[in-house]
Amino acid sequence: MHLKKFQSVPETPKAHGREKPEQSVVKESVHEQALDVTNKSTGVCEEFPGKSCAKIFPVYIFHESNPKKRMKSYVIFDDQSNKSLAKGELLDFFDVRSVAEEYIITSCSGRSVMTGRKAGGLCIQAVDGSLQMSLPTVIECDELPNNRTEIPTPNIARLHPHLKDIGSEISPLDDQAHIQLLIGRDLPEAHHVLDQVTGPPGTPFAQKMKLGWVIIGEVCLGKHHATKNVNVRKIYVNPDGRPSVLKPCPSCICVQEDTGYHSGFTPWKENDIGSTVFHQTKNDDEPGKSTEDKMFLKLMEKEFVKEPAGNWSAPLPFKPLKKRLPNNKSMAVRRANSLAKSLQFNSVKREHFLDFMKKLLERGHAEIAPPLKEKEECWYLPVFGVYHPKKPSRIRCVFDSAAKFRGTSLNDVLMTGPDLNNSLLGVLLRFRKNRVAVLADIEMMFYSFEVHKEHRNYLRFLWHKDNDLSKELIEYRMTRHVFGNSPSPAVAIYGLQKTAEAAGSTYGEDVTKFVQRHFYVDDGLISLSSTEEAINLLTRTQKGLADYGNLRLHKFVSNS
Repeated sequence: MHLKKFQSVPETPKAHGREKPEQSVVKESVHEQALDVTNKSTGVCEEFPGKSCAKIFPVYIFHESNPKKRMKSYVIFDDQSNKSLAKGELLDFFDVRSVAEEYIITSCSGRSVMTGRKAGGLCIQAVDGSLQMSLPTVIECDELPNNRTEIPTPNIARLHPHLKDIGSEISPLDDQAHIQLLIGRDLPEAHHVLDQVTGPPGTPFAQKMKLGWVIIGEVCLGKHHATKNVNVRKIYVNPDGRPSVLKPCPSCICVQEDTGYHSGFTPWKENDIGSTVFHQTKNDDEPGKSTEDKMFLKLMEKEFVKEPAGNWSAPLPFKPLKKRLPNNKSMAVRRANSLAKSLQFNSVKREHFLDFMKKLLERGHAEIAPPLKEKEECWYLPVFGVYHPKKPSRIRCVFDSAAKFRGTSLNDVLMTGPDLNNSLLGVLLRFRKNRVAVLADIEMMFYSFEVHKEHRNYLRFLWHKDNDLSKELIEYRMTRHVFGNSPSPAVAIYGLQKTAEAAGSTYGEDVTKFVQRHFYVDDGLISLSSTEEAINLLTRTQKGLADYGNLRLHKFVSNS
């Protein structure tokens, strides 16, 4: 819409023995010129192979209440976003203390539920001071793209003939400034294009926006340099002779019907391949376990151990080749401060929360965290409370293992484990079988299983000293597997079934069968022929789980 007409003079070709520039071709509105790629492409791409630029340039950010306190930052202009976003570091700089709220962000990878603060009153100013704009309310989002190689620089403009004139108007790269802000369609005047410079097909173009010039597109001259990343695929040959990039299945079996009417027919024998293909087993109707589920179970079999106090202890089941987690304490501090502020305005929730934390600490399910060693890996879990619709007087504190920091969360590096639950339909059908029905429950089943000591620093959290909201935040860490960790259900059910198996040797196999076949998570449902049988089974089960795993079976309910 705003094409700038100008005439470029071809440069004198240098003697390299290879390339020589083509003659320029003049078009009606934009003059295109051949590019001398020999020296110039090296000048751009030695530092950034395959470099591509986007709408990113530096600005000064300040709050309208204190214009003197400002931060120099790079800002992304994105007209595909309907809201403006800011990193938590920027909001911390301006001491934004609003309560974090949930919002949904939609991207190519799907819909994600995020949590962040909102900030109003922020302003941006061009680096030359020529223009100032007031930002709409921005939302905290630490997932902003941070690719500094996409920032346009004066050197890039000077090395492209059609962009040479604007090189002096682009700010040099500032190593101290970071990408902290994304401006969306809620500030349309910031996206206005005042001028535009285009070049030959396939070359970058420039736009002059109200806050400065930007360069857009691939800037490698002649596209002679590609990225250094190389993808290699291994080729396999299938049994039918066709090549494939997929590894052939090792369990591939070819089955062919043999009617016995051809010459050379021999009767089928017990040790033929058909005897293994069509042999029925008890696992035929069970879904197969994934590779990760098999790794989880193998880890539990090896490292699920009993502590001297009687509780079982299990490791955190990290995925193989886990990357080192970043230190996310800054995020945990923000969430803890937001929680404390919300509790100040809700006295009922505050009392429930304090009571829950008191029991957590008194029972030893959490402990004051020891100081971290130098460069020791750790993770901090934000905490929030939820109410069950039928239990409005009781809060459950959930440790947010899904909270992301720098694109990762604790759950991202943990194996979830297999679904070890019984079928709910099967449990309910078996429950209706006999006359005397009984229900029971395992008290705080998740918290009945300890975490190996070497893994407890991944379960650190911030809470107030002495469980007093008026005191400062200090570091605690969980000693038990927690609500919120994706593998906790599998760990707890595995531990419950292992305890029942051990108890069966002393208290009877029917105790083991009751727990392994008639429980759904921590709830046991069974029916028996008489009250005497029910009392006897429940008494032995309660003693067996207590003796072999410190598990407490309680909350008995019956129709008798």
